Amino acid sequence: MIETVLTPTLTIAYEQHGPENGDPVILLHGFPYSPRAFDEVAPALAAQGYRVIVPYLRGYGPTRFNSEQTLRSGQQAAIAQDLLDLMDALGIDQATLGGYDWGGRAACIVAALFPARVRGLVSGDGYLVQDIAHSNQPLDPEDEHRLWYQYYFHTPRGAEGLRQNRRQLCHLLWRLWSPTWSRREERYPLTAAAFDNPDFIEVVIHSYRHRFGYASGDPALEWMEEALAKQPVISVPTVSLCGADDGVGPPAVIDEDAEHFGGFYERRILAGVGHNIPEEAPQQILKALLDLLQR
Repeated sequence: MIETVLTPTLTIAYEQHGPENGDPVILLHGFPYSPRAFDEVAPALAAQGYRVIVPYLRGYGPTRFNSEQTLRSGQQAAIAQDLLDLMDALGIDQATLGGYDWGGRAACIVAALFPARVRGLVSGDGYLVQDIAHSNQPLDPEDEHRLWYQYYFHTPRGAEGLRQNRRQLCHLLWRLWSPTWSRREERYPLTAAAFDNPDFIEVVIHSYRHRFGYASGDPALEWMEEALAKQPVISVPTVSLCGADDGVGPPAVIDEDAEHFGGFYERRILAGVGHNIPEEAPQQILKALLDLLQR
């Protein structure tokens, strides 16, 4: 059942599992995904007595902006602020966070800047805070090749391509990013409807332009972007899950993210798993969350 809650910027749609008085866990999807990624994780946590919240991010599903005048920002600070606003609106002082891709970035930011509000963090692929000041430094050609879609979105052609072909393009990304996942064709239609949100295109395009400095952010969030430019350390207990077959960001042999974590930190590389970690490997993300919750 989908519920909604009013925040200063959004009316956020979310799915809730488990008892209201359970220890809260918030699970956050990425691009181009939806809460369906946690279909095998949320009920299992709820069965153990946890209150599990799975929101639709801005630009996805039934989540809506409260004002037509609000910038349809997809910048990292906006996604993080949405998470804080959601917690405030639901009366959650502290939660365990689990996320990947955009949702993992929001979770990392809140854990870094507001550690008192985060009991533990499960991050899909480590430290996800964007280093925008250095975003235009060329990468290894193999890495550049994997980021083709981001460069495509920097152009008017790419924005129109996403507008005209959102389901086909996102399906292609699913195939490229999770090349060894056998349930992709079965699961994709369950998520694709979330891309029909009227703000999906603007939010996505802004996200990929802002992170390279090609689009201005929301002035109200500049303070947070300035704090993130310092690449703050995450001090809360963290488990990083990395899909060994991730087609967009395969894990490096040496964990270069470790220096960004100042407390308990463990990286787990998941064999046979691509980018869509919670949907491809629900038992592994469930174990990581419980390992933190039961510490």
